Parts: sequence; C-alpha cells; structure tokens
Amino acid sequence: MTEAQEGDKVKVHYKGMLENGEVFDESRSEDRDPLEFTIGDGRIIPGFEEAVKGMNPGETSKEKIPSEKAYGQRRDDLVVTLDRNELPDDLDPQPGQQLQMKQKDGRQLSVLVTDSDDSTITVDANHPLADHDLEFEIELVEIL
Repeated sequence: MTEAQEGDKVKVHYKGMLENGEVFDESRSEDRDPLEFTIGDGRIIPGFEEAVKGMNPGETSKEKIPSEKAYGQRRDDLVVTLDRNELPDDLDPQPGQQLQMKQKDGRQLSVLVTDSDDSTITVDANHPLADHDLEFEIELVEIL
C-alpha cells in the first residue's frame, strides 16, 4: 500500500478531543464529508499533518498533539481593549460575541468579545483551542 507523504492530497475523517475527552470537532457529524487537504500546505495544524504522514488508506490512528504543534500557547498580547468610539455606531458588541476585524494588511481576524462597558470593549484574538493539548482519532480515507 502507498503511505501518505508530504505533498499528497488526502481525505481523512477525524474526531478532535480535549484531554478530558470533550469532543470539540468531528468530521462524521452532521453528514460532513471527510476533510480534504494537501500534506505540507500549512492549512492544517502541524501535529495533525505529521500524524497523517505514513498512514495507509483505511488505517486509523489515535494521536496526542501538544499545544505547540496545534494552536500554540495563549498570548496575552492578543487580548486588546478598544475604545467604543473606534467602532461603527451601529455595533454594540457584548461578551461572548464573535466579531471579524480587518488587520492592517487587509486580512480578516476572528476575535471574541470578552468584556464590555459603556466606553470600552475587550477582545481576544487567541484561537479558542490555544494552550490545549489535543487528541485526535484519525482515519485516512483516501490518497487522491
């Protein structure tokens, strides 16, 4: 059988869990198609790509991925307090709300509103899974 390697386009089913067993994402839920990506293109967290390398179609694997090879460590510099005067007049963000912000280079950034008062809002641009070691059950469905 052919093993998946760098540069291969693959399809995988997966279940992603926190260390306590809580499932945060699963490709088989809601009749989703397998995840399709090219190994090494950087679209997928590095630890997941590494886990798929060497697998054969039909093979399953359980992998523990440390936060450094997943979404990284939580960074305090990604938590920012903004003056409400800098926001559009029709925007009234509340804690728990997700917003899209445009960066200076034009790229969109998802942030979570963590606090607000009459004059400021605090947003967090850390990925929700930052600082978490992750566990994945992976099935290599196909090498394309």
